Amino acid sequence: MTVLLISSILACMIPVIVMALAWILSYRTVMDREKSSPFECGFDPLGSARLPFSLRFFLLAVIFLIFDVEIVLLFPIISILSMSMSMSALISAMVFLFILIIGLLHEWREGSLDWAK
Repeated sequence: MTVLLISSILACMIPVIVMALAWILSYRTVMDREKSSPFECGFDPLGSARLPFSLRFFLLAVIFLIFDVEIVLLFPIISILSMSMSMSALISAMVFLFILIIGLLHEWREGSLDWAK
């Protein structure tokens, strides 16, 4: 019974001590307006919220997310091909890579990948 009591007291005291130390160590005497404001991708958070958003920045972010998902889809293909070198897995991987390359060439020809013109 005493071991359970001591364990529960320690389980309650350790988080309280850690939180108190974190609060004491993070206490700031001088609050700076710029340092306490959030930073979002180079936009001024203290200015007007009705400024026009860069469409090129949004398009680049969407392209990045698409290629991120494509990389996630490529990992299982690599593991399948390393386990068994079946012809159907190889053909499906080649078709998938061909579709990715065609999409990349289309975006390149369209000019979506040119950040600064």
